[in-house]
Amino acid sequence: MTEPPILMLGIILMTASLVAIVSRRLHLPYSAGLVAGGIVLALLPFDLDLPLSRDLIFSVFLPPLVFEAALQLDWPRFRRELPLTAVLAFAGVAIAAAVVAAGTHVALGWSWIGAGLFGALIAATDPVSVIAAFREMKAEPRLALIVESESLLNDGAAAVGFVVLAAAAGGMTASVGGAAAFLLLTVFGGIACGAIVGGAVLLIAGRTKDHMVEITLTTIAAYTSFLLAEHFHMSGVLATLAAGLVVGNLGWRGPISEAGRGHVLAFWEFAAFLANSFVFILIGGHEAHQPLAAIGGAALVAIALVLLGRAVAVYPLSALFAKSDLRLSWGYQHVLFWGGLRGALGLALALALPPTVPERGEIIAVAFAVVAFSIFAQGLTMPWLIRRLGLICDDRAQREGG
Repeated sequence: MTEPPILMLGIILMTASLVAIVSRRLHLPYSAGLVAGGIVLALLPFDLDLPLSRDLIFSVFLPPLVFEAALQLDWPRFRRELPLTAVLAFAGVAIAAAVVAAGTHVALGWSWIGAGLFGALIAATDPVSVIAAFREMKAEPRLALIVESESLLNDGAAAVGFVVLAAAAGGMTASVGGAAAFLLLTVFGGIACGAIVGGAVLLIAGRTKDHMVEITLTTIAAYTSFLLAEHFHMSGVLATLAAGLVVGNLGWRGPISEAGRGHVLAFWEFAAFLANSFVFILIGGHEAHQPLAAIGGAALVAIALVLLGRAVAVYPLSALFAKSDLRLSWGYQHVLFWGGLRGALGLALALALPPTVPERGEIIAVAFAVVAFSIFAQGLTMPWLIRRLGLICDDRAQREGG
C-alpha cells in the first residue's frame, strides 16, 4: 500500500535534515548523501512513491535553484568574468556535446539524433556539491564565482542546445538559417523575458516595506520568468538567471528594503535547500531501480566520453585567455574539469526525450549512471582536490573577495 503523501514528505524532509547534519560534520558534499539516502529509502520495505519527471524538475525544483544562485551573484564581478565564463559555457557545451555524440554514435552504435540529444543533455553541469564544498571550505572567491556562473550559463546553453536538436528532430527547423534563428530567439528571448519580469517585480516591490510581500514578489519573479519563457519556447533557465541577477543587483539599491534583504536571502537559501534535498533524494530513489547491470558497458563508455568531452572543452578554451587578465591557473582548470558534475537538469532533459528516439530507454538509464558517477566519484573527491591544490583562502581574503 502506498504511503500517504504527507508521510512521504515528512520522511524525505527528515532524511534530508539528518543527511545535512552528518555531511556538515564530515565536511562532505551533502548531495551525495542525499542520493544515498534516496537509494536507501527506495530499498526499504515500504511502498514509497518517489515520482521523478521532467515537469516536476523543470516546473518545481529548477527555478528556485537557478534563482537562488543568481540572486547572490555580484554583477560587476560576474560581468568581469563573463567573456571567460560565456566561452566556457556556450563553446564548451558545443564541444563537449560533439565529443559525446560522436563517441556514442561510433562506440555504442546509437543513431545520430539519439547520440546528439544525449550529448546535449549530458553536457549540462550541475556543481551543487562543488559549490557547497566551496562555501564550507572557504575556497578562493574567484574560483567559486567562475564555477558557479559558468554552471548557470552552461545549464542554459545545454538546455537550449537540447531544445534546438529536439525541434530539428521533429522537423520544426528545416534549415541552418531556421535553426540559427530559433537558437537566437531561445537565448536572447529568455534573457529578455527574465529581465522584464525581474524589473516589473522590483517596480512593485519599491512600493512596500513588508518583507513578506517582498519574499512573495521574488518568488513570483523566479517562477514567472521561468514558466513564461518556457511557454514561448525560450530558455527558462536563462530567463530565471536574468531575473535573479536583476533582483539581486538592483533590488538591494532601493526597491527591496534594507530590513527585508536578510529575510529574502534566508528564504531563498531555505528554498534552494528544499529543492536540492527533494531532487537528489528522488534521483537516489530512481537510481535504485535503474538497470545499471544491463547497461554497464554503455555506462562506462558514456562516463569516459563525458570526462573526455569536458577536458577537451575546459583546457583548450582556457588556453585562449592565457595572455589576458582572465587567465586561469592550472589548479582552476583542474577544478573546472573535475567539478563539472551532472545532475537534475540533465535527468530532466533525458526524461523529456521524444518517444521517437530509438535509444530513449537506454539513454535515460545511461544518463542516470553518469549522474551517479558524477555525484559520488567527482562530488566526494572535490573537497580533497581543493585542499590538494591549495585553493583555500583565509577569512580575511574570503571577505575581501566576497
